[in-house]
Amino acid sequence: MTQKLDAEARKTIPARLPGWHLVEGRDAIHKTFTFKDFSAAFGFMTRAARAAERMNHHPEWLNVWSRVEVTLSTHDAGGLTERDLKLAEIMDRIAG
Repeated sequence: MTQKLDAEARKTIPARLPGWHLVEGRDAIHKTFTFKDFSAAFGFMTRAARAAERMNHHPEWLNVWSRVEVTLSTHDAGGLTERDLKLAEIMDRIAG
């Protein structure tokens, strides 16, 4: 089982993952990505889905036209883990 992040690792989130923030009331991180149109947003989701599938770690997300809202938490660990931070980094790279 993957271990939840300790306090020291959590302190690195703002610098390591600009634009991501902790979700109030949950042990999760969230970011809203905005693209030029629906096609670009859907393309991001397709590439991110491939990465998530390779990691066997799947996001909670919502797409409305050019916007994709992503929440990451490792459900089997009961909160944030290094897997969430790694997937967030991958998503940031995909989004450019």
